Amino acid sequence: YQLYFDPDMEHKNEAQKWLSQAQASAQAWQFSWALLASDKIPEVQFFGASTLHTKISRHWSDVPPEQQDSLRIQLLSSILRFSSGPKMVLTRLCVALASMALNLIPQAWPQPVADMVRAFQPQVPDAEDGSGSGAEAARDPQAHCLALLELLTVLPEEFHSSRLARARRGQLREALAGEWAAVCPMLRQLLQSRDSTGPVKEKVLRCLSSWVGLDVPLGDSQELVQDCFAALSVPELFDTAVETIVNAVSQPDCQRYAAALVDLMPLVLGLHDRLKTAAQDGDMETSHGICRIAVAMGETHSRVLLEQVDHWQEYLALVNMILFCTGIPGHYPVSETTSSLTLTFWYTLQDDILSFEEEKQAVYLQIYRPVYFQLVDVLLHKSHYPSQEEYASWSSDDKEQFRIYRVDISDTLMYVYEMLGAELLSSLYDRLGRHLMDPQQSAAWQDTEALLFGFQSIAETIDVNYSDVIPGLIGLIPRINISNIMLADTVMYTIGSLAEWLADHPVMLGGILPMVLQGLEKPELSVSSVSTLKRICRECRLDLGPFAQDILAVSQDVLLKETHKSSQCMWLMQAMGFLLSALPVEEVLGRLHTLISPHIQQLDSLAQQEPDPSSKQTISHILGMLSSLFTTLDINRDVDGPEGAAGPGPTAVVVVLQQVFTLIQSILGKWLHEAEVVEAVCGLFDKSVRTLLHDFGPMVPQLSEMLGRIYSSSPQAAALDLARQMVHIFAADELHVSHITGLTEALTSSTLAIFQQGSEARFVSV
Repeated sequence: YQLYFDPDMEHKNEAQKWLSQAQASAQAWQFSWALLASDKIPEVQFFGASTLHTKISRHWSDVPPEQQDSLRIQLLSSILRFSSGPKMVLTRLCVALASMALNLIPQAWPQPVADMVRAFQPQVPDAEDGSGSGAEAARDPQAHCLALLELLTVLPEEFHSSRLARARRGQLREALAGEWAAVCPMLRQLLQSRDSTGPVKEKVLRCLSSWVGLDVPLGDSQELVQDCFAALSVPELFDTAVETIVNAVSQPDCQRYAAALVDLMPLVLGLHDRLKTAAQDGDMETSHGICRIAVAMGETHSRVLLEQVDHWQEYLALVNMILFCTGIPGHYPVSETTSSLTLTFWYTLQDDILSFEEEKQAVYLQIYRPVYFQLVDVLLHKSHYPSQEEYASWSSDDKEQFRIYRVDISDTLMYVYEMLGAELLSSLYDRLGRHLMDPQQSAAWQDTEALLFGFQSIAETIDVNYSDVIPGLIGLIPRINISNIMLADTVMYTIGSLAEWLADHPVMLGGILPMVLQGLEKPELSVSSVSTLKRICRECRLDLGPFAQDILAVSQDVLLKETHKSSQCMWLMQAMGFLLSALPVEEVLGRLHTLISPHIQQLDSLAQQEPDPSSKQTISHILGMLSSLFTTLDINRDVDGPEGAAGPGPTAVVVVLQQVFTLIQSILGKWLHEAEVVEAVCGLFDKSVRTLLHDFGPMVPQLSEMLGRIYSSSPQAAALDLARQMVHIFAADELHVSHITGLTEALTSSTLAIFQQGSEARFVSV
């Protein structure tokens, strides 16, 4: 009562501890039976049954061999007594008997399942049964039947959950699989019988599911699995039947029974009409279940079924059934949740086809390439956004699931390209051209977006530099109206995916860059436009000279207007670093000053003010932007430039750092004890020294002195991280060894002082 009903958690925990100790005691073998008495409440009976299971599973050595039979009879009798409930007590008693069976198989109890079936015969038992159980069975044969099925269901489950040595596990698995011959006929009889109730048939299905986990041969259970298809037509059995069939055909060992799989195929294909009807009626539960069966059959056994050359048309029909599931009507995840189940199948089938020897592969490609072209159409259609009004009504969770779903489609399209090759890109390009060039076309923006999405999916990971359709695509993109944000987003990402191609074909930049800069001015396109500009500035920087003024002007404008969030501002500054790195020496410093002057002025203004939380955030943001800029502003990394060219990048960065050094010291004077500001300052120098390496040398004297002061006044991890970089790079440099030595001494002295204070504090407290 204290464990289950006391509202005080402390009392509950105390009871839990005491009862656990009681379960471990020798007396538990006796009191567990007393707790199962009929006058006890279900919670007490449940504890009694759980105690029996604990004793049998963990303290089996307590039971002398001569008492094992009486314990078994006592357990069977209790299960019969509780066959009508409570269910939780019945299940725990069944688990206890299952655990006992696992301890006795095969030597002491060679045929446990056959004995259990005899003890729980579902037919009306002999009235002269001296145990008294016959009278109970006559009164409620269904309850006894359900109790037997419960016992048979938990037996494999207990096997899987028990801790067993490998050799013992193998021995038990073999023994239990041998018992299947006693289970299977009874399950078939119950499933086919008109007298069996719904609960009995559901329990039969669950029992089969449990046993297939023991790898019982499909050849031995094929007819029972076939019977399960009939249960699909009973609404209350549908979900359980689906689960059972999927479990049965998903066993990898089934591949050894190709004939049984072929025999099951017509039953799966026979569900196609019902699948179509369910999809048409919006019955998601039915279409989802049938799809699971089709995918389990096709995905687990694709190679085996492909090799059944006499039945190739049946497997092709199954593939087309799965294709229907992929293209099931509705928008995922709002009005359908089925199509996502099929995507892994297409990987598996393609891998199996491409793994055959060349001659055989050619035959399969002739059959299945057209299916994969249809698949591309289906996937592009499924990737369509709904109307803007409908999309706006979706929950944030639905939108996120749809985004992930499109990523999965994108991965699938990229994979399919391996099979379809250049012909796929040509097909996408031709369709996009028809949409954009024909004034009579009334294609929705979703059609254009989906085709671009397909291109981007492939170009993102496949080398398309040699594709003859990319020049045409680059020519088509400026014709796209990017007033729709979702379409514009995909346009940006598509351009970004072609950045490497543009680097090899710089003449095409002039037609594309204006779209990117137009997108840069829209907050809704922040992530896609900024990431695309960054990719272009990184890949095409040597050819951006003619466009540098426009890029810098628009970037400066959106930064001052605070169009983008902080993280996108950092990306944009990295893009500017790539761009400036490739400009002529004489231009870099001037353009750099133009870019950062407004931000330096704002920093100067904030340094004059009294500290407050909003200015702290702004200071950290500006320092972060400078850090991002200096991360990429390094002409020495330009491998495509003249060999050995030193370039202006490092000089420009050092010049700027020297100019703002006094300002930074002023900021630190007011914010020295604010970790966020100190981290931002140290981050600025850390990124610069990592980028410039030895070219950072002119800053070492000033920075070493400042770092020592920062750490002495307010020891912080960021200062140590920066010091580590400086020691790593300049400790062996004759020009700077004295400064690095001084910095190390300052850090060591301050650290020792901290330890000394800590020791004194501990001594005082003692």
